[in-house]
Amino acid sequence: MFEFLPPTVRLQGPPKLHRKDAARLKSEFERVHQALPRPLELYVLETFGIDLSTFYGGVRIKNPFGKASGQLSMTCPQVEKDSKSGLGFVVLKTVIAQDDSGMQSMREWAIPETRMQLEHIRGRSGEEGWTITWTGRGWSGTFESYRRLFDESLALAGPSDMLVVPSVKYHLPTPQEDCWKEKEYNFTTRSLLEIWSKHHGAALMPIEKDFSPTLAGSSRAALEVKILEWLRTVPSLIRCAAPGRTCVGLKVFNALFGDPFQLQMLETLHSLVPGKDQSDFLIYGNRLFDPSRSFEGKTGVAYGGPDLSDRNLAVFENFLSHRLLAQSQFQVPALPQLLPFSATGDIHSGRIAAEYLLRGASSFQLHTLFQLADAEFMMKIGSKAEKALHLLLFHPHDGFLAWILDLRERFSLKAGANVHEIAKWFQDHWSAVAESFGVQ
Repeated sequence: MFEFLPPTVRLQGPPKLHRKDAARLKSEFERVHQALPRPLELYVLETFGIDLSTFYGGVRIKNPFGKASGQLSMTCPQVEKDSKSGLGFVVLKTVIAQDDSGMQSMREWAIPETRMQLEHIRGRSGEEGWTITWTGRGWSGTFESYRRLFDESLALAGPSDMLVVPSVKYHLPTPQEDCWKEKEYNFTTRSLLEIWSKHHGAALMPIEKDFSPTLAGSSRAALEVKILEWLRTVPSLIRCAAPGRTCVGLKVFNALFGDPFQLQMLETLHSLVPGKDQSDFLIYGNRLFDPSRSFEGKTGVAYGGPDLSDRNLAVFENFLSHRLLAQSQFQVPALPQLLPFSATGDIHSGRIAAEYLLRGASSFQLHTLFQLADAEFMMKIGSKAEKALHLLLFHPHDGFLAWILDLRERFSLKAGANVHEIAKWFQDHWSAVAESFGVQ
């Protein structure tokens, strides 16, 4: 396996809070464990002075916590429960793109799940965590059934103001191919946009382009130059399918080439022309891939846990530091704006979410946390998403609210700033963030 460096900017120990804030958090954590207050965001704003609102794919969302694409977002009952539970957004299971005749060049990813396995995992740092293993890949049903899922999900999510986003695996040429299946981009994008427009009119449709973790072990991703070609080409193909109608997000995967290449991927994505070749936002970063691990008779599986968050955090902090170094070396007065990004990867606590926030993430996608046993949560009544939100937000030591209060005081952030504004401030002031943690 490749080597990667651990992150250096970490939130260690308990958050530093005023005595009054610490007492209120402890009290509220214990008080609301029977049921989350409604509306949750207004309650948090009035009780703690924290605005949880942010943006995902250009759309304002009520809070930054959502469900990542996967087997937990592939039915209407799942979406309806998440909507009622208070999640900010849900990304549907990844559908495999097709052309108007039904041809799918990436059909090998349309594999149904057989069995999911939750297991303990120990990271290289010694940190204990969880990972989910399964053999399935993308949506294995028909494209029309996915359109129905998208349509019904948008209707179910409307009353609670929860955003629903489609995820698509479009054609990616192999190292032996020199052409792109543009008909798949055109048909799939326009078909999904037709459903979106029924519910949201002319508003831009956020769409995730899924570079799945299993792609890392595929022969398609065997050459670095081919991966960089994908990054340079995919956004414009999606955008050209429906000009001025989409907000394109790339879900960046962890390749098998090591951290320098991860940095090169991020640098490439930020070097492209905005509104043309460049995506509108990023989702970073997909699960790790172990080509030697076996599960259900299949060798080569994706995994998560502490190694995943360690790598994601380290890569992004190095990317931010490299930008500052380049700016000073070449005496550039201002670098291009960083793309907004949604974080994913081992977000099992508000503390981990806050560490992604420090690097500029303005929303957080979760998966494994929603599959832990009920015994892992203090809240015993309600859905798994409600139990997760209670833990993520209110935990007095590892909760998101506690760390927002800590960071707001530590960096003298303006009162009333929402999550998106805080994330942007951290990206723009990364040198001050790194320096405060003793990183040169």
